Amino acid sequence: MYQSKLATAEEAVKSVKSGDWVDYGICAGHPVATDKALADRARELRDIKVRGAITMWMPEICKIADAVKHFTWNSWHCTGIDRKIIGMGLGYFSPMRYSELPKIYRENIENVDVAMFQVAPMDEHGFFNFGPQASHLMAVCERAKVIIVEVNQNMPRCLGGFEEGIHVSKVDYIVEGDNPAVAELKANGLTDVDRKVAELIVAEIPNGACLQLGIGGMPNAVGLLIGESDLKDLGVHTEMYVDAFVDLSIQGKINGSRKSIDRFRQVFAFGSGTQKLYEFVNNNPQVMSCPVDYVNDVNKVAMIDDFISINNAVEIDLFGQVSSESSGIKQISGTGGQLDFVLGAYLSKGGKSFICLSSTYGKNDKNNSRIVPTLAPGTISTVCRSCTQWVVTEFGKVNLKGKNTWQRAEALISIAHPDFRDSLIKEGERMNIWRNSNKI
Repeated sequence: MYQSKLATAEEAVKSVKSGDWVDYGICAGHPVATDKALADRARELRDIKVRGAITMWMPEICKIADAVKHFTWNSWHCTGIDRKIIGMGLGYFSPMRYSELPKIYRENIENVDVAMFQVAPMDEHGFFNFGPQASHLMAVCERAKVIIVEVNQNMPRCLGGFEEGIHVSKVDYIVEGDNPAVAELKANGLTDVDRKVAELIVAEIPNGACLQLGIGGMPNAVGLLIGESDLKDLGVHTEMYVDAFVDLSIQGKINGSRKSIDRFRQVFAFGSGTQKLYEFVNNNPQVMSCPVDYVNDVNKVAMIDDFISINNAVEIDLFGQVSSESSGIKQISGTGGQLDFVLGAYLSKGGKSFICLSSTYGKNDKNNSRIVPTLAPGTISTVCRSCTQWVVTEFGKVNLKGKNTWQRAEALISIAHPDFRDSLIKEGERMNIWRNSNKI
């Protein structure tokens, strides 16, 4: 069966027709050989709509001359590459709550004409493993009219139990690619601000807690400081699996022994990191690769005691609205699973969700406050004010649950950079959410 479906990349992409919707999957699983072959066919094609997410390299279809005449890129979650494609006038963002993505495909996506993505080599039972990106790929395959798998000998085989791979009988074309190294995502160096924020969060983590870490310097710093702490018996249930979890596992901090579900397993929807991560997850029964509607399910998260969710933000306003995905109308990332885990962590017995951010940002000695009076027009509220729990900057941490508007304003101003507190107070007074008797 394998041999009968074996094809070159050029032969496989002949299944793409003008007007089609083509799905590239997500993250490190985006196609390579078939993407190039599709780009080579550009002059024959018009109005090809491509879906992808968390793009780690510039797709070949976006590099061709007059790409906008042939292709449109649609991203479920933006990286710097996706932002460049949008800036080229070639791409658009697709809003969604990540936990709903499999259902969106099954119930709301009208067309998946062709799906093409990288997989691990077929096993002895005839299955191609999705690698560290089970995410929503089974839902994509169920909707796709044509499925092209691009085999990469370097793609790790991630165990799970359900929806982590596809059988050869369901595949239309098998392309044996050039086996490129799996794309790496290296963490940036930690700043003093990252470390200070991490110290404040780690102090709130009990032994036996279950961790979810978002992408970015501050969540990475939390992982580093946990490694330096006395914490033990930690668990993992996270949308994104990152290098910090590998380090904590090697250090003996993570064993999952206190989890109420999926004991001893580190559960994730997709993973991206360095080669160290890909080697660790390969055929490792400690980790559990699952579809995102399981991993990010608020009810599943709520079942795990002492669930700790840690995510970055771009801005937060004095009402407690968190923007983690845009600056005005400029799309930066996406909702992803942040809202899922904020909701689930609060419902967990002993659970806590932390939104962390530096107090300021800026270049050339011109600082701007990340704590603002109100979100600017066009800025997307990723977490609505009624859902926000803990907020942390290098100047402190506050819990907004149960606080009214003036208490929220007071709390948030207390962790703003001192240079901006007076102006924030004036804005709070103007908006009638500040009590003079509580001036900080």
